[in-house]
Amino acid sequence: MTGSDAEPTRIDTSRPHPARVYDWWLGGKDNYPVDEELARRILAVDETVLRGARANRRFMHRAVRTVAEAGIRQFLDIGTGIPTEPNLHQVVQGIAPESRVVYADNDPIVLRHAEALLHGSPEGATAYVHADVRDVDTLLRRAGETLDFDRPVALSLVALTHYLDDEVYGLLKQYVDALAPGSHLILSQVTPDLSPEAIAKAADHFRRTGTPFFPRSLTEFARFFDGLSLLGPGLIPVHGWRPAPEDVTAQAEGLVPVYAGVARKP
Repeated sequence: MTGSDAEPTRIDTSRPHPARVYDWWLGGKDNYPVDEELARRILAVDETVLRGARANRRFMHRAVRTVAEAGIRQFLDIGTGIPTEPNLHQVVQGIAPESRVVYADNDPIVLRHAEALLHGSPEGATAYVHADVRDVDTLLRRAGETLDFDRPVALSLVALTHYLDDEVYGLLKQYVDALAPGSHLILSQVTPDLSPEAIAKAADHFRRTGTPFFPRSLTEFARFFDGLSLLGPGLIPVHGWRPAPEDVTAQAEGLVPVYAGVARKP
């Protein structure tokens, strides 16, 4: 595990952070009372969030496994969150030990856990960049210390884009433009399409605590993939993207309001 030369700021426990709220939903211990309070408030208005958090993790596993089996050996995961096992590098290095993985997040607590837990295979590389997704140049420069952007990279932003306003479209274009042909984009995004009332209430709770939150329709989600070639089954609720048996079982509990998709850069 190698880190970046970024100097992380202190951990702010006065306001919730999406990575720590998500950690609480996943049953983790690396969160603070302010995070738990928001997580419980959202759970009270949207009973799907626990299922959604688990479904997102399983989607990430399936998506990176799919592109690794297709030959991708470099991965950039932005908005990593607090590590849970198996994490992305464990999945892809289990398929191809020489795979190179860079995690990026802007929460210092994520950095501390990444340094302690994210150890990759000796044949490959696993690195962490402390940077904000909005700082495209810095993030790509530091990721480029581990990844070769002249070769295909799988870019993963799972459950991140709904925390960014419409500047996210321009940001995603900058990242995709920096990728070589044959690269892949892996995304999931909360939507109001499947549960509009609950998502509106959840969004209100996020915004009241100073956390921007932007659920998007299927049409809005599709914009992220402009110019790319979607892998089957296309853009679909997260449970249904190439489901494993456990996903079929989970889907019986009801849909979660999250879209997912994977696409290839021609």
